[in-house]
Amino acid sequence: MKVPGPDHPITIEPEPRRVRVVVAGVAVAESRNALRLQEAQYPPVFYVPRSDIRADRFVASSRTTHCPYKGDAHYFDLVVDGTRRPDAVWSYGDPYPAVAAIRDHLAFYPDRVDAITLED
Repeated sequence: MKVPGPDHPITIEPEPRRVRVVVAGVAVAESRNALRLQEAQYPPVFYVPRSDIRADRFVASSRTTHCPYKGDAHYFDLVVDGTRRPDAVWSYGDPYPAVAAIRDHLAFYPDRVDAITLED
C-alpha cells in the first residue's frame, strides 16, 4: 500500500453538481451526492454512491485490478436494451484508509459510456 503525498496527491471532495451517466439513452446513474477524486495529473473521476445507480443495468464482471494507492477494484459491465459496455464501471469494495470515502461508490470510464454530465 502506498500513501498519497506530494509526489502522488489524491484529493476527494463532494461534487456540488448533479452527476448523470447515460448509456443508450438511459441514465444508469444520477446523483447529487457524488465524490470528485483528483489523483496526481490524471483527469478527475466522479464516484457515485451505490444508492444512486440503476443496479438492474450493472452486471458483475470477472475483471479485477490493483491500485497501490486505492486497493483492489472490481468491475461491472453496463447492459441497456441490448447494448453492453464491458468493464465500464469499477468500485473499490475495501479501499485503503487514505481513500476510504470512495467505499460504496462506483466510477465510470468516460469512453465506455455515452455521457457523463455535470449539471447545476
